[in-house]
Order: sequence, then structure tokens, then C-alpha cells
Amino acid sequence: MSNPSNRRRGAALAAMLLAGTALSGAAGWLPVPAFAQTQNQAQSQTTTTQPDAPAVAAPQVALPGFGDLVARVRPAVVTITATERVQADATDSPFPNGSQQDRMFRRYFGDQDGDAKRGPTPGQGGAQRGGRQVQALGSGFIVDAAGDIVTNNHVVDGATQVKVTLDDGRELPARIVGRDPRTDLALLRVDAGAPLPFLNLGNSDTARPGDWVVAVGNPYGLGGTVTAGIVSARGRDIHSGPYDDFLQIDAPINRGNSGGPLFALDGSVIGVNTAIFSPSGGSIGIGFAIPSNLVNKVVAQLKEHGRVERGFLGAATQPVDATMARALHLPRPEGALVAQVENDSPAARAGLRPGDVVTALGETPIRSPRDLARAVAETRRGAETTLTARREGQEVRLPVRVAELRDTNAASAGEGAATEGGPRLGVALASVAEAQRAGLDLPEGTQGAVIANVVPDSAAAEAGLRQGDVITAVGGKTVRDPEAAVGAIREALRSNGGAVALQVIRDGQRAFVAVQAPSAGGTRQG
Repeated sequence: MSNPSNRRRGAALAAMLLAGTALSGAAGWLPVPAFAQTQNQAQSQTTTTQPDAPAVAAPQVALPGFGDLVARVRPAVVTITATERVQADATDSPFPNGSQQDRMFRRYFGDQDGDAKRGPTPGQGGAQRGGRQVQALGSGFIVDAAGDIVTNNHVVDGATQVKVTLDDGRELPARIVGRDPRTDLALLRVDAGAPLPFLNLGNSDTARPGDWVVAVGNPYGLGGTVTAGIVSARGRDIHSGPYDDFLQIDAPINRGNSGGPLFALDGSVIGVNTAIFSPSGGSIGIGFAIPSNLVNKVVAQLKEHGRVERGFLGAATQPVDATMARALHLPRPEGALVAQVENDSPAARAGLRPGDVVTALGETPIRSPRDLARAVAETRRGAETTLTARREGQEVRLPVRVAELRDTNAASAGEGAATEGGPRLGVALASVAEAQRAGLDLPEGTQGAVIANVVPDSAAAEAGLRQGDVITAVGGKTVRDPEAAVGAIREALRSNGGAVALQVIRDGQRAFVAVQAPSAGGTRQG
């Protein structure tokens, strides 16, 4: 006969084991759910009846879906394949051209004759010898039924051939209508034989931080890829040029998204995806898009003229910080402080001086150098307006006639230094100051005309001229700026049957390049 005390100890032990099981379940082991008890067990236990607690329903927030939007817009988004010829002997070596490491690399891993081929020197026709073709992928979108396509300039810059793949799989050759390196925009055209679906450019001024946006493009060759996010900020300056005014977005964009559209929820294009900030090269949620209002202005000019006409003032400016504002007796740290005025420029003729702080151009307030750059650029050549500036604590108003920015031929795909209506070399020129602001490292005191672009398959490309070469003399005549270089080239082409000798600086070394321009009846790309 069992001992009652043993029975009580056994019951207590069983209760402890059951409690331990429940506690173990709470700690991550398999719990015994309450509903697993049998009806008999439930009836045999003494329970305290409590009123049922009201169920708390989680609020249902309906997030917008993007399927209908994407279905509407994706037929007008295209993939762009740009083919470019590069110099194998100039790009394969990771060391500075002509250095001891470069010569050793080429001797053992490249050219068989070592120093005999250190890369194409000026005048050797490097674009035609030892080159190889590479393909770059980007995105774009159709903006009218006739087949005009917007993309980034850097997608097609230097391309010898451009192909567009439509959403339905068709591949069409594309022609470059015009390019604008200053805003990194380009306009292409395809002939599809029938009207194409197209997208409307919206009003980017209505985009607010926090608004939903959708990007469609071709990242890493994966065409038709859709990503979504929000507008993170407006008016970003990423130091890519004087007209920076980017939308910052967190919708993932990667390599290959360049030139693709950024959509608002109404299906209008409010930006062109252009750049990302990333230490790894992939998306980390910081992307930048060119606002559609700027795109609209540039595309209209590219469509009409093949290039962008911009106003020119001739003054270098810098921001005004709080310390500078106190030193110049300014009410607030705003405006564009004039650091330098070019001789015989519209600014010089208007009487603008270094130390003046420009606060308005016409009726447009100027709060920063970027404001002034954009306001001047949007002013037509020959327009008369008024510069308002602070000088020695007083406000002055200076009448000014805006000129045209002279090196805007760099914006066109087919423009180049040439005679009026005559043969063209196929180069676009910029000033030394412009090139240095764009990041080109030139020795202090360098004078001449910097080659900002070389048209593929042009006379300049065949002669081996490259972007970044500095033209210091034409024939035996020294040139100090693009205007002087263009004039001297025109004169030389007229008198020498289309041949011209250019003295250039490349990688710190001087050399002469002979260029034979084609006849005036030759074809011109773009």
C-alpha cells in the first residue's frame, strides 16, 4: 500500500515537471499550448473565469502599389548600348604612361617590343591602331512618338555606334542629335517606322522630400528593372558642374540605370537618374536625378539646335560665409562674391569688380554662385539686364548685356573647330579655367585651348588627339584661349588646303600633331 506522503511528493514532482516544460517553452523549447488540453483535463482543473479582453485590431495601412504605373510607363523605357573604341596599349597598363613600371608591365604583359610602343603618341593615329571595342550599357526613355530619346551624356560620350533596345525586344540604330556635357544630358533619335509610346516630362518643382518615386532602367544589363523609394532631398550640389540642382532619392539605382526615368505616382517623369554616392559602386540608397524642368529646357534646345546656347557673364564667383559677410558688411551670408573678372567680358564692360557681391540678376535673386550660374545660363545672348551687387556696404545697379558662352560647341555631337561651313577637325574646345574646374590637373600658368571632346571617326580622332590635350600653338602661332585657337585653325585650314599642325601638351610633354580635315562636303555625325 502506498504511502500518502509519497503520493503527495509524486504529485508535487509531476506539477513541477509540467511547470518546467512550460517555462522551457517560454525559453525557446517546444511549449505545451493551452488548447492542447483535453476536455477532461480542462474540466478537472479549477479555473477562475475572467471576462474576455477586447481584441485590439492592428490598423490596416494600405501602401500604394506600383504595378499599374509600371505597366503604363515601361513600354517607353529603353536600353542603350554604346560601342566605343579604346586603346588597349593606353588603358591596359595600370601605371603612368612612360614610367619604369609602365615599361616593365608592357614588356612582360603587353607589347613585345617594350618601349617601342608606349601608347599612341600625338600624330600616330592611335584611334586606328591597337584599339579594341568595348560596349557600355545605359538606360533612356522616349519623349515623343517620332522616336526622340533622352539619356545621359556619359552613356554615349565617345561612342562610335549607339543601339537602342525597345521594351518589345526590337533593336534599332540610334543617331546622336546633340549632347550637353554641362548637364550630362543627350538626345538620341531612332526610326521605328511607326509612332512609338512616349513619356511626358512633369514638373519637378512639385516633388517634395518624402514623396514616392519609381525608377525604371537597365542596371547591370537587367533591362526593365523597377525600383521604388522616396525623394530624400532637393537642390543637391554634387560638384559635377556649375548647374548642379539634383533630386536626391533612395530608390535603388545602380550601374546601367544612368539615363533612365524617375517617375512620380501620376506617371510623369520628374527626373533622369544620373549618379549615385557609393563607396562600393553599388546602391546604398543615395542616388541623384536631374530635375525634369532642367531636362525640358535642355532637350528643347538639343532638338532645335543640336546644342545648348547659354549666356556668358565673365566673372568667377565664390560663396559668402558668415565670416565673409561680417567682413564685407553684408546683412546676411548670401550672394555670389566676385573673385575675378575676365578682361573685355560683359561683366568687365558693366563695371563689375572683384569684391562685389552679386545679389540679383534682373528680377532673379542670387543667394549663391550656383544661382548666378543658372540665371546667367538661362539668359539669351544679347539680352540686356541689370546686375545688383553690394559694394563697400552700398547697393549698386549695373546694366549688362549678356554674351553667349563661347565654348558651347562642346555640347554638340558634331561641332568642332572649323571654318564657317568648311572642313571640321572634330574637336570641341574649352578654356584652361573651365577644364580645371572640371577636375583636369594642369600645371599652374598653362595657357591654350583644352580639347573637351573629340568626335569619333573625325579627322582629330584619326590624328590621335585626345580629350584633355592642351593646344598651345597652331602652326607657329601661339594661342592662349579657345577663341584664339579657333581663329588660328580657321586661317590655317584655309591657307593649307585643310591641313593644320597643332602643338599640344599631353601628360606634361609637348608634341606636334598634323591633322588633315575632310572636305566641306563630308558627312558629319550628329
